[in-house]
Amino acid sequence: MRDLIIVVDTQADFMLPDGALPVPGAEAIVAPLARWLAQRTEADTAAIIFTFDTHYAETYPDSPEAKLFPIHCVKGTPGWRNLLDPLAVPATIPCRTLEKGVFDMWAEDGLMLHDPRNELPPVPRDTFFADLRDQGVGQAIVVGVAADYCVRWAIDGLVDRGFAVTVPAALTRGIDRPIEQVLREDFAGRPVAN
Repeated sequence: MRDLIIVVDTQADFMLPDGALPVPGAEAIVAPLARWLAQRTEADTAAIIFTFDTHYAETYPDSPEAKLFPIHCVKGTPGWRNLLDPLAVPATIPCRTLEKGVFDMWAEDGLMLHDPRNELPPVPRDTFFADLRDQGVGQAIVVGVAADYCVRWAIDGLVDRGFAVTVPAALTRGIDRPIEQVLREDFAGRPVAN
């Protein structure tokens, strides 16, 4: 069985202690995540998606996130860059990137998944996930940050779309709640495990 992998927001502003919105302990998972992804093969991985929290200085003050957090992950800045290189994924594994402007990667209409190698055309987010389910891919693994925000919403949307989800605790970090607490409090009785 091949897994879908979602790598959530492993960007400098979240992952590094001097980032605009550092997630506690996130820097410690960068190297383990890179090693774990390097071990994935086309035999065990249906696709890898890297999400990018993406904001713009001129519109951020009016966003829902501005009520909770300082500006971060402004597209094109050093803080927006991903610390895990999508181009390092073996070419035999389908890889896509998804830029999102809110916590929930499912909330915005019209989002597209892009090929970081620019070899394949963009595909609508919902079409991509529906095609995976049609191909029999039913297991997703979610890693990254923040467990109690963007990771949590990624899990919720995957479950709603028929995926069973695993979230390795060693490869995630939260702001206020660790992933174990998020799963216990938000996903009891749903097909989610760590």
